[in-house]
Amino acid sequence: MLIGKQMKALRKARGMKLIELAQATGIQIASLSRIEHDRMTGTLPSHIKIAEALGVELTELYQDLVKPSKTAPEAVDGHSSTETFTFNDKASYEILVANLMAKKMMPVMMRIEAGGASSEEQNRAGSERFLFMLEGTVIAHIDGKKFTLEKNNALYFNAADKHWFENTGTVTARFISVISPVSL
Repeated sequence: MLIGKQMKALRKARGMKLIELAQATGIQIASLSRIEHDRMTGTLPSHIKIAEALGVELTELYQDLVKPSKTAPEAVDGHSSTETFTFNDKASYEILVANLMAKKMMPVMMRIEAGGASSEEQNRAGSERFLFMLEGTVIAHIDGKKFTLEKNNALYFNAADKHWFENTGTVTARFISVISPVSL
């Protein structure tokens, strides 16, 4: 649910700075900024905190929301500006589409250097994840089981299960990961 424009308008109308909203809600300023710029949806509990901090009912925060229009084809080249997020100094991912929060799936390029690992993740119930290895070797740890993936291998799994990825090889591993529905 894209509440960014409404949230920003309500915040500005109250003369509140983003840092003040972060302090009032306990939500990180970076997350609030992503919500305001429609790069992240947030959760219902975060929406409730935002509404309370802004002094409005939740329904006012959701006022005038519209569903995204029909998805148009979107080409992304190597020179497009994409967002990169880091798990740690050896693992990161790059979002491969623009206007992510209007999408039904989240394609990312994951990179894990030799000896590195991602953080443990667990997406909401009903989420699915697909991986396709481009180079290197990764061990996918999913719900206590291990799956070794090498170049051109694929893996599809329930993303609501706890999972993380580990590179035990000697080269940087790169793989495409697609999560549906979008979640950050």
